[in-house]
Amino acid sequence: MRILIIGGGGREHVIAARIKSSKHNPSIYAVMAKKNPGIAALCEDFLLEKETDVEKVIGYAKFRNIDIAFVGPEAPLAVGISDALWEAGISVIGPKKICAIIEFDKAWARNFMKKYGIEGCPTYKIFTEEGPAHAFIEKLGDVAVKPSGLTGGKGVKVMGDQLPDIEAAKVYTSLLLEKGSVVIEERLIGEEFTLQALVDGKSLVFFPAVQDHKRVYEGDLGPNTGGMGSYTDVKEILPFMLSEDLEKAKQIMKSTVKALYEETKTEYMGILYGQFILTASGPKVVEFNARFGDPEAMNTIPIIETDFVEIMLAVVKGTLGKLPVKFSRQATVCKYAVPAGYPDNPEKDSEVIVEDLGEALVYYASVYEKGGKIYTTGSRAVAIVGCAETIDAAEKIAQNALENIRGNLFFRRDIGTAALIQKRIDHMKKLRS
Repeated sequence: MRILIIGGGGREHVIAARIKSSKHNPSIYAVMAKKNPGIAALCEDFLLEKETDVEKVIGYAKFRNIDIAFVGPEAPLAVGISDALWEAGISVIGPKKICAIIEFDKAWARNFMKKYGIEGCPTYKIFTEEGPAHAFIEKLGDVAVKPSGLTGGKGVKVMGDQLPDIEAAKVYTSLLLEKGSVVIEERLIGEEFTLQALVDGKSLVFFPAVQDHKRVYEGDLGPNTGGMGSYTDVKEILPFMLSEDLEKAKQIMKSTVKALYEETKTEYMGILYGQFILTASGPKVVEFNARFGDPEAMNTIPIIETDFVEIMLAVVKGTLGKLPVKFSRQATVCKYAVPAGYPDNPEKDSEVIVEDLGEALVYYASVYEKGGKIYTTGSRAVAIVGCAETIDAAEKIAQNALENIRGNLFFRRDIGTAALIQKRIDHMKKLRS
């Protein structure tokens, strides 16, 4: 089995590590824009090239006689990498472009939800002109403002959070309209959670729910990032959730897969990621993504007990419904170490020394290797994961490991702590009452 991983971040490192552990002893190859030392160490060979260069990716896949490819990030999906691989006779984990649009065009996704009556869709409108957009902001009074296209998890701004008032929402909307269409929708109040699923076109296998932490500083302060860390519980649900919340979210995702086929006549094959916000009236959809989350992949992939290569084969063969996919009963906490000054003015080319991290798992993200040493770029550097029988124990494993990483880095100490989780529980109790 010859497997190609497309992408070079922390998410792709954990995917590569899980594939490497398969009893089928696969040979791993990769295409990545920058050399990820963690992925490179697991590969037979790799190509340093933009993951969105379809022609070069296909050429390399053919040259290496690849059997199956796993597309990690969203950008290659948006340029049709999966379509091109299938046309070249190579099976792919990652939906074709006509289905992946659910991530890379937020305006399309909202209209799609409305057309098929998919639950969890907030009040929204799509705009290309400033006047009507500003009028709608005035009408709703409390909004989220979203660019339609891909922004690496950093484009959405919300009133009462990154936008202090209506005027700030109008200014941001005008700025976005210079580049394209804008989705304006009611601000949803609650606790966010991520639900990821493997999809073979018909069947879905759900991972445990995860809560990501976008804000850069402790206490959920500062600008948004790609994600500073995340946690899961030993159960499928998070401490602030009820079992019926998860079931509603699962049903929304099942309805979405079914409706995608009705709309596109193309089976959705790969990962469907639902970003939800749990409100007083149940889960609402913030957005859908067409790949694993980063950092959420680092929480959920390591606790899969079923052989990962067999899961991949079941996805591309459409037999996922016949494969019992099992997860270990562990809680997980992932924390990212990021360069000093991140995200606004990150320190680049600073050495990172990772050694003696105990029980923690280590996944390299946006770093580079030179002369046998590892250095930061401008983005998240190293993800550290603790797995244990409780969230508290998992958090301690991750935190102790982070304390032993040397370099001009920082991280959020509060992710996965009892105090922050209790804050989430109290918030939902208040909303439900």
